[in-house]
Amino acid sequence: MTPVELKQRTKDFGIRTVKVVEKLPAKRTAETIGLQLLRCGTSVGANYRAACRARSDAEFRAKLGICEEEADEVIYWLEMVSELGYIRANLLADLIREANALLSIIIASIKTSSRRKR
Repeated sequence: MTPVELKQRTKDFGIRTVKVVEKLPAKRTAETIGLQLLRCGTSVGANYRAACRARSDAEFRAKLGICEEEADEVIYWLEMVSELGYIRANLLADLIREANALLSIIIASIKTSSRRKR
């Protein structure tokens, strides 16, 4: 996958996350969880774009590390949304799969970058 393709994929992921947040019930707890989900779901793409502009391998890995944390956090909040019954699990399954796929890609990229010699 090229950086351009991954930029688009992470942006699409952020958009899908926003749409899930918009479907949450108007309850105080759901709104609080929704804000957390909104922040981390949109952060994956923003930080990947920042990683693509990195001035060094170390900076690249640091930004990807943030992407890794945020993608994992998305999974956590989606599980909470499901387990609290705000949105049915089957409606979130595809987004959780995508979060796991992005997480795998990001981890692989960090490992590849760590092995590079300059």
